[in-house]
Amino acid sequence: MTLYTSMPLELVLAGMNDEREPLIELEQDGALMQLAPLAPGIGKLVRLVHAPLDHYLNPRFQPGAYIVYSSPTD
Repeated sequence: MTLYTSMPLELVLAGMNDEREPLIELEQDGALMQLAPLAPGIGKLVRLVHAPLDHYLNPRFQPGAYIVYSSPTD
């Protein structure tokens, strides 16, 4: 892949190797999704792994949407 930009390479690649929190896989309303945890019981939708086709057109399941889930208790 070639990237043409007038920005310095250090700015373009800044944060590329930073550690990220592991994603949570959650099944809700028949959709298997990956969430980035934000707070206990709240996550930001990263992607749908497997879902019915109509879920892909539903704004509730678009990437970046906030999903409320119940965290499992030990």
